[in-house]
Amino acid sequence: MTEAVMVRYGELFLKSAPVMKRFIAALTRNINSALEAAFLTHRIEVHRGRILVHGEDPRQIADAASRVFGVVGVSVVTVTDASVDAIAEVAAERAGRCLKDGMSFAVRARRSGVPGFTSQQLAASVGARILSGTEGIRVDLDHPDYEIFVEAREFGGLVYDSRIDGPGGLPGGTQGKVLALFSGGIDSPVATWLMMRRGCTATLLHMAGGRWAGKDLLPAVHRHHGVLSRWSPGMPLELVVADMEPVYDRLVGMKEPRYRCVLCKRFMFRTASALALPEGTDAVVTGENLGQVASQTLRNLSVIAGAASVPVLRPLIGHDKSEIVQLARKIGTFDEAQGETGCLAVPRYPSTAARDEVIREKERELDLSSLVEEILATAQRYRALNGETSRIR
Repeated sequence: MTEAVMVRYGELFLKSAPVMKRFIAALTRNINSALEAAFLTHRIEVHRGRILVHGEDPRQIADAASRVFGVVGVSVVTVTDASVDAIAEVAAERAGRCLKDGMSFAVRARRSGVPGFTSQQLAASVGARILSGTEGIRVDLDHPDYEIFVEAREFGGLVYDSRIDGPGGLPGGTQGKVLALFSGGIDSPVATWLMMRRGCTATLLHMAGGRWAGKDLLPAVHRHHGVLSRWSPGMPLELVVADMEPVYDRLVGMKEPRYRCVLCKRFMFRTASALALPEGTDAVVTGENLGQVASQTLRNLSVIAGAASVPVLRPLIGHDKSEIVQLARKIGTFDEAQGETGCLAVPRYPSTAARDEVIREKERELDLSSLVEEILATAQRYRALNGETSRIR
């Protein structure tokens, strides 16, 4: 008998055999990177439906593996041979340490590739062994005080009674590269995380407002950058910070301030599109959420998207704010004290239904497109790895 960590993956089963094989290979590479980043010695075995990780510290391995995209859940398991007797013996011993007089329990059994008995027979045998070993306990399959899980598979038996949920999704690096507009607020880190969870590799772009941004905004950007990098352990996450203060200077000086936010977002999309090609990205990601602020009405979103020359992905478009906050807390990017992170250039009465032809005329008057290359030429780059950030140039 040995202890190991069992890793479960979910929708990879829905892929064709060649694609599933490729995705599982990517998942195991990412698990390996996460464990190496945590300095955990390990050995990975890939079996049908399960990945087993052996190492000296299974609990730390489980914790590290539970943050890898594509992982649905992990458990520290006892590995036995696949016979009913061996599984029942280990299960009874483990359950006996947890069950007390008056408690109820349930056995959840699975069998795959092992002949001679069914899952129901395995569960009944394990349950009988547990009942005979502890007095005053009873079976309750609906609302048990304690659950124990047993599996008989072609590579051996597995016994466990706890699980750590993983983020799910698809393995990182399997779905191309995106450029995420990264504001430093609540929404954009969540939107970026959701696309990373779907297998995308992300580069972050923050359009810094200089004196037009709250003093706590840029520190929040760097903090969130570091937090997101912990979700792709062992793999660097890059951040580009572009100085947008000259754009704000022109926007604040315009005669009709109500168009300021739409013009600002169109400039961000234009800049992101210009950066997308050299970065090798296939799409731009934003934290926009329908109806949340004036620039995010359906009419304005349509006008704003016209400035992009690459696809725009909005993973939060239909979320309620409470759902976004809940995700931000889970990810670790929600700041209880937001500080001064607002935009100081927001007009008092922003337009909620800008007309495309009017906005294009304002852009020509302000000559905003001439600033794109200038701003990107002076951009600063940072890299975060396992939560630690550093400047590249």
